[in-house]
Amino acid sequence: MIQNIEKKIKLAFAISLGSFLTSLAVVVAVCVFAYSLVNEQRKNIYVLDHNVPVLVRQTDQGTNREVEYASHVNIFHLLFFTLPPDDEYIKNNLSKAMYLVDDTGLAQYNNLKEKGYYNSILASSALLTIQTDSVVVDENRHFRYYAKQRIERPTSIATRALITEGDLQDVPRTENNPHGLIIKNWKTVLNKDLDYVEKKNF
Repeated sequence: MIQNIEKKIKLAFAISLGSFLTSLAVVVAVCVFAYSLVNEQRKNIYVLDHNVPVLVRQTDQGTNREVEYASHVNIFHLLFFTLPPDDEYIKNNLSKAMYLVDDTGLAQYNNLKEKGYYNSILASSALLTIQTDSVVVDENRHFRYYAKQRIERPTSIATRALITEGDLQDVPRTENNPHGLIIKNWKTVLNKDLDYVEKKNF
């Protein structure tokens, strides 16, 4: 009789201990899950768009940084080399481009201006556009930009190969520089004619 009571006590104790350990494991699992869920929710930011909450996801600065490198270089060159025969448009584009580059970009702009490059575009009603071929950025954030530039005048169309290079440096993100990068030591490596076609006059 006493042995049966002892067995029952041991069984009850084992069941109680098992229940306690199971409950403890469940509590720990719930705490871990809740903690990870809270951390995930902290990455979510809601902004109001006309009183409608819109979910915006917060990411680390390093996320997709390689994509931002190429995008920054591409946008700068599009602004700097897309030049229609419109003085205000040219000034506006170049003003935006100067936020993305250091004084080497300004020096090249001033050099072209002194040579009458922009005046010749206006005088000849030329339209300059650029088509990016590729942007190569190495581990030291040194880039090479490959593109073709199209120069269309009333009497002709010329195509040039353009290669430039420079370095990328992190800077604070601003409205005028959303990628938080600036191009340094920028220079033109190659700028040569590939094709020249005269327009037919009817």
